Amino acid sequence: EDPDPILIAQTRQTMGLDQPLPFQYVQWLGRVVRGDLSISYRSGKPVLAELVTRLPATLYLLGVALVMAIVLSVVAALVAVATQDHWPDRLIRLLTQVGASVPSFLVGLLLLQYLIVGAKIGRVLSNGAMELVLLPAFCLALLKAANWTQLLRANMLEALGANYTLVARARGAKKIRVLLRYVLPNAALPFLTALGVSIGTMIGGAPIIEEIFTWPGVGHYVLQALNARDFPVVQGFVLLSGLSYVAASLLVDSVNMWVDPRIRERRTL
Repeated sequence: EDPDPILIAQTRQTMGLDQPLPFQYVQWLGRVVRGDLSISYRSGKPVLAELVTRLPATLYLLGVALVMAIVLSVVAALVAVATQDHWPDRLIRLLTQVGASVPSFLVGLLLLQYLIVGAKIGRVLSNGAMELVLLPAFCLALLKAANWTQLLRANMLEALGANYTLVARARGAKKIRVLLRYVLPNAALPFLTALGVSIGTMIGGAPIIEEIFTWPGVGHYVLQALNARDFPVVQGFVLLSGLSYVAASLLVDSVNMWVDPRIRERRTL
């Protein structure tokens, strides 16, 4: 039944919605600083507790997807550079273009239809078990692996023509040693920067994949909150994604300074 105006006014007063918007924002910001992300409209429980409960499943999914994307991109880039302008290189470039243009949710739906439902590989309803993480992790990793492969291949080809690479080859170093010892480390800095920036976008893209595979993580919970207009949960998730993006960027900057001494020298000067 529709609530009467008196009940609506009482609820607005209880939730603080009768206050001016700037005052509401200051109050919300003050609670966030204290670790209070408000109360979920649906469950009546603290949003922070609800997110923390589901966070391990999401972190596990993102960790596997991140490792998978790094391995795929590094291996594909090495093969592409080692076979430049030959059929493996052309095939990898074609696959990366396709992988970078296909949405992750479409890949997830195809895997769900043909592998899980058709071939009976995995489960339709996931419970967060370790053995069920590969398919959703692959969906999250595919787009990033394609983009990172293109970036890493371009940087490696640039490093392959540098003077230190030419000197190493002139001294008789094998091509695989040149790629692993000289080319890959010098091409890794832009790759690490892209890696850090992409972590935040992976967290933002997790809800769709978690919903498709019913993965019991933060993303699945947030989509349910969106459908129910549970705004405190949505605000908490957006805040979590933003903080993760900032933390990943700071971590990558620190790693870049540790890997490349030239950055430390510029900072010192």
